[in-house]
Amino acid sequence: MLRSFPAVAWVVCALLAIAPPAAGQTDRLSVEDIFNMEYARDPQISPDGQRVVYVRQFADIMTDRRYSNLWIIRSDGSDHRPLTSGNYNDHTPRWSPDGQRLAFISDREGKPQIFIRWMDTGQSAPITNLTEPPSNIAWSPDGTQLAFTKLVPAAPLKIGKMPSPPQGAEWAKPPQYIDRLTYRFNGVGDIPRGYVHLFVIPSEGGTPRQISSGDFHHGGVGFGSVQPAWTPDGQYLITSANRRHDFEIETRDTEIYEFSVQDGSVRALTDRPGPDNSPAVSPDGRRIAYVGFDERYVGYQLTQLYVMNRDGSGARVVSASLDRSVSNPTWAPDNSGVYALYDDQGNTKLAFFSLDGSHRVLSGDIGTLGSAYGSGDAFSVARNRSIAFTYTRPHVPGDVAVTDRRAREVRQITALNADVFAGKKLGDVEEIWYNSSFDGRRIQGWIVKPPDFDPANKYPLIIEIHGGPFANYGDRFDMEKQIMAAEGYVVLYVNPRGSTSYGEAFGNLIHHAYPGDDFYDLNSAVDAALEAGYIDENNLYVAGGSGGGVLTAWMIGRTDRFCAAVSWYPVINWYSFNLTADIAPFTVKNWFPGLPWDHVEHYESRSLLSVVENVKTPTMIMTGEEDYRTPMSESEQYFKALKLLGVETVLVRVPGEPHGIRRRPSHHIAKLQGTLGWFEQHRRAGPGD
Repeated sequence: MLRSFPAVAWVVCALLAIAPPAAGQTDRLSVEDIFNMEYARDPQISPDGQRVVYVRQFADIMTDRRYSNLWIIRSDGSDHRPLTSGNYNDHTPRWSPDGQRLAFISDREGKPQIFIRWMDTGQSAPITNLTEPPSNIAWSPDGTQLAFTKLVPAAPLKIGKMPSPPQGAEWAKPPQYIDRLTYRFNGVGDIPRGYVHLFVIPSEGGTPRQISSGDFHHGGVGFGSVQPAWTPDGQYLITSANRRHDFEIETRDTEIYEFSVQDGSVRALTDRPGPDNSPAVSPDGRRIAYVGFDERYVGYQLTQLYVMNRDGSGARVVSASLDRSVSNPTWAPDNSGVYALYDDQGNTKLAFFSLDGSHRVLSGDIGTLGSAYGSGDAFSVARNRSIAFTYTRPHVPGDVAVTDRRAREVRQITALNADVFAGKKLGDVEEIWYNSSFDGRRIQGWIVKPPDFDPANKYPLIIEIHGGPFANYGDRFDMEKQIMAAEGYVVLYVNPRGSTSYGEAFGNLIHHAYPGDDFYDLNSAVDAALEAGYIDENNLYVAGGSGGGVLTAWMIGRTDRFCAAVSWYPVINWYSFNLTADIAPFTVKNWFPGLPWDHVEHYESRSLLSVVENVKTPTMIMTGEEDYRTPMSESEQYFKALKLLGVETVLVRVPGEPHGIRRRPSHHIAKLQGTLGWFEQHRRAGPGD
């Protein structure tokens, strides 16, 4: 559960106490603007291509929470207005096949329920009264039903029989008995007992009917979120699921299944080791597109686009010529091919894949949510081939854009943050390429320069390292980096070996070798920035989160060139990580050669404790207390190791926060202010001081 607001306020006030002095400039972004930013998500274009409904995410400064409403806009950018309002979470808008109604999920009546909005009258009403939140809603082809997934709860495990307390007694909460390998998940907390199943409900309301059965998850938080696909005749639901009895060990081995809507009978359409996900049925019902790969238990494998016959036969790869991972398959209305997304050199592309294996890029710059990571990538296709998608650039945080299959023009039709940016200067973003000192390999990166940048001046430098490690930064708007630049720092961010969007071989340069030679890629990035001539070499700083927190600790264990470091939610001890993290069943198989006790030397050689005795850099470690991806115990180990070695260090525990420290906007502010304050405390006199 989230902590009370006084605890939130305490953390913010404590970190503001070490924040840098106010710049006194009102023409730049500030941390307070975190409360003002809005982001477009999940744009859904109407079947006729004339209107787009999207999720508009915002933050409320009084409740210190994030919310989302639904907005609608015509495809030409006119008639932009809200469909819902208020401090609620409205999301997952889905048009009915005839475009006359809109289904969505909202918590505006307490618990999340499925709502229907009649577009001609504007009337909305819930059609469910569920005790567990629904997700993954999908209209039947005739518009008479909606499919969705939700948890079917089971009774908690109990061992032994407790006596009854006397009347009026107040006993403590009972013990929690756990017999599952994954019993809590980052961002969720304790996973309730039970299994996620498929349901259908009449679109006018009624009693939900369970379709799937068995002790397996069919989508759901912690086990992959899957929207079921209806067959055109409305008789079957196609979805991916892991129905292995050892699904907790082989977490990624999903198959595509067919479920009869009439009687719930199930049939597997795929059968191979590895993931088979995101099924999409062609409009004529003859084929199914999906994504996946043959599991080889390596760190990074390309997710490829497949097409098979409706009965599961004849599966073939249609993205074989592309050395990139593909996601979000969506059929063209005329059955001629599949739209999908992929990342290339830090930029997310929307492409059309023909069934002969060729593809054509329709647009780049897909994304949202204010991060240089690829995130919030979404699109939808109308019957007239119009496409709506989320759009980001270094100065565009996350808006709605439209195009068509001919890609004659990409038009941004919203500008959600024009009011925030009015009268403010953003830092320019410059792409760089440089050679790694390890093997001469070309590495891509970006530099964010302070507003009013003057190349004749000398600026302090922050190198900010991405996590994953199999992820990528790119030329996307990044709120955190822009705020750092607004405080007068040059911000450097790069994609070292192991990053995605450069092919499978580049990603697997860190297979069973992370952290490792990525040090040279990152250190060479700093050297390349210094060569530009405007960096103060006496004021270099390093920060990163998750895998970036790992590499931050790796950097300061290998060099003392940095004045200060901040490691956000790192992994420090791979042995303990693989016995405590929520994704350990996956990482122990794909990131390591085996179990920790069978490969002790391997685990220890990659541990950040193996280089901690070299650290001289003042270091702050910051982690959320509800982070189950890189648990707090990892940060505690590093903090105590540094203290025992006499290194200046501070541990920051952020209450109620999962991985990323963004659940509460004030905590996001605290993360930035604490980081900048720590760097300012360790600022050295430089040129002109």
